[in-house]
Amino acid sequence: MAKNKLIAPFLKWVGGKRQIMPLILERVPKKYSTYYEPFIGGGAVLFELQPKKAVINDFNTELINVYSVIKSNVNALIKDLKKHKNESDYFYQLRAKDRSEEFNSPFGKYKNPNIVNEPTLKAVHNYFNSCDLKISNGDYENILKNVPKNSFVYLDPPYYPVSESSNFTGYIEGGWDANDQTRLKEVCDRLNARGVKFMLSNSGVDFIKSLYENYNIDIIKANRSINSDGEKRGEVEEVLIRNYE
Repeated sequence: MAKNKLIAPFLKWVGGKRQIMPLILERVPKKYSTYYEPFIGGGAVLFELQPKKAVINDFNTELINVYSVIKSNVNALIKDLKKHKNESDYFYQLRAKDRSEEFNSPFGKYKNPNIVNEPTLKAVHNYFNSCDLKISNGDYENILKNVPKNSFVYLDPPYYPVSESSNFTGYIEGGWDANDQTRLKEVCDRLNARGVKFMLSNSGVDFIKSLYENYNIDIIKANRSINSDGEKRGEVEEVLIRNYE
């Protein structure tokens, strides 16, 4: 079945997977029944694969609300988005209204940003309503407890920092530390013990390589620009980890 190219990420998301997508796609199992993505973020892999049956989740309640609204009421969302202005003062006024999420994203210096990508939003809406999709908001472990054996799980957690100055763990309150990474690895071990195929993305640091040393680890290069030290931005090592060939 041909993929709909209009179905694509509608949010700018730190750590998005579009630039390394070919490397991910060539490692995805040829066949699986249900696709699970417990850290959905911007959804680049979901929208590229466009599975017929999927379970998506994120700890970020506001993000999951966006996915739910696009599925259930995309026209109202588009109408609301058209009210907004691409102005710095307006952006910071809106940002100041909700500080509970602790987001500090600055105003983007884009000349003509596409705030209302109507064709993409409608295409995603149509896809969400034509496939068997479950949208969940909570701890990733909850949706991975009873994954059927013939499913495929793609995990894109907050990355382990490559240095102290790059400790940006994505849009998740509180961040992640070594204990969180170890808990995720234990969840992966349980998936593996049940014969469920998984692929995981993370930073290519020694801690992660050692943690998953019993699995297949592919080292890849990706351009990232979230380091607070401008001179350290650019190509960094990441890993794709799998429990299958």
